[in-house]
Amino acid sequence: MRAIVKTEGPRSLVKYRKSSYSDYDNYPNKVELRQALVGEQRGLCCYCMGRIWADASAMKIEHWQCQDRYPHKQLDYRNLLGACKGGEGQPFSLQHCDTRKGNSDLLRNPAEPTDAIENWVQYGANGTIKSNDVTFDSQLNGILNLNIASLMNHRKGVLDVVLEWWKKEKAKLRGPVPRERIEREIGKHAPACGQLAPYRQVAVWWLRQKL
Repeated sequence: MRAIVKTEGPRSLVKYRKSSYSDYDNYPNKVELRQALVGEQRGLCCYCMGRIWADASAMKIEHWQCQDRYPHKQLDYRNLLGACKGGEGQPFSLQHCDTRKGNSDLLRNPAEPTDAIENWVQYGANGTIKSNDVTFDSQLNGILNLNIASLMNHRKGVLDVVLEWWKKEKAKLRGPVPRERIEREIGKHAPACGQLAPYRQVAVWWLRQKL
């Protein structure tokens, strides 16, 4: 997971929220909403960091706090996230992200600054995602199912690339890799603007451990 910086959201949503008897199901500008979510998340799913596109067939609009139990949050833009399809239509064991989560609650929100999501996740050499917080770690597995084989393989692929870079740098320098080189490599995986490559936050996390 990576931190998401929320914007004000679409003007149409702000305006609609002020109208009488407004609810999410009747909000007419979901195309604009998807575009806003994908833009601020830089093309990545809020949970697994896979690619999403601003189209109903390629993403889901996730209510971090579900509509059923938190109806007052259904049009709160800070409660809305962009998620991948998460194995929709597949067996429950292969579903992940919002599709698997359903109405469950999560301890931490990637779009909540005070949750500092990037401080609460780590990655193993085999591509696992985990947390030192026992409750959140359980949710990463039981609620979001982020350690299914396909997602682990994607993350491991990114880790393998950055580990190979590290090995080559150390061999070339015959010593420690300077901080500026590490920071430059982080910038390649997490440029300041534009879409991000899927799962590259794993490389960013690993490189930050070396700073």
